[in-house]
Amino acid sequence: MRADRLLAEGVQTLRAAGIEGAARDARWLMAHALGISQDRLTLALGDDMDAGAQARFRAAIAARARRQPVAQIIGQRQFWGRMFKVTPDVLDPRPETETLVATALDLPFAHVLDLGTGSGAILLSLLAERPDATGLGADISESALAVARANAQALGLTARARFQCADWCAGLAGPFDLIVSNPPYIGAGELAALAPETRDWEPRGALVPAGCDGSGLADYRRIAAQAPALLAPEGWLMVEIGLGQGPDVQALFMQAGLRAAALVADMTGRARVVMAQRPA
Repeated sequence: MRADRLLAEGVQTLRAAGIEGAARDARWLMAHALGISQDRLTLALGDDMDAGAQARFRAAIAARARRQPVAQIIGQRQFWGRMFKVTPDVLDPRPETETLVATALDLPFAHVLDLGTGSGAILLSLLAERPDATGLGADISESALAVARANAQALGLTARARFQCADWCAGLAGPFDLIVSNPPYIGAGELAALAPETRDWEPRGALVPAGCDGSGLADYRRIAAQAPALLAPEGWLMVEIGLGQGPDVQALFMQAGLRAAALVADMTGRARVVMAQRPA
């Protein structure tokens, strides 16, 4: 069967399953099935597909119709201009998290800590942009750390990126000029309302804080209590936040002795990052 005809079938299947962006997703999955880059797909659509490629595409479409995220199906996601390996063991890096990277890159830093590093996308993006910097990615999940290490190797950053299994800051040694984190911040009552791609397929521990009190703030409290001791004087702590959490996280950071707790908006104008500085 020609690729364009099978692609049309895939789009129809995804639309019937209620998938938003069905045509976009089907094209990603077709390129994956053919083993080519997205920018070469149009040239290949008039070609006949062999049985193996057809089977790969149909299996990928079936997985997407079950609401599995595209990044998990193809095993990678673009973030800050680079491709990162993605598995069900890590949070799928999202475009809004690039706000955290952009904000961090406005600051001087030589040694950075990424708490709850997951795929390593935040840490490795920062190190790739700062050739003289080094960093540590910490995560409680050994499976997530394996993904982060694979991404560091793929990006040629193993000499400057270390990874350590840790429950937030426990057992870590500073000082760091910059500490970044995208912690779990989904409140207990919000989980059911999430898209199935997130609720059913991504690691629960990366979405909902352990011992959640319902507010989604539990891990911010732990970070506020532990991270300042790892900061160098005048070092910065910077976290991604959920909707409406900015004032509460600002207050937690100020109560922890940090100063200049400020909100940074993402591309939609929504408060996305809280940043605060350790006094000199």
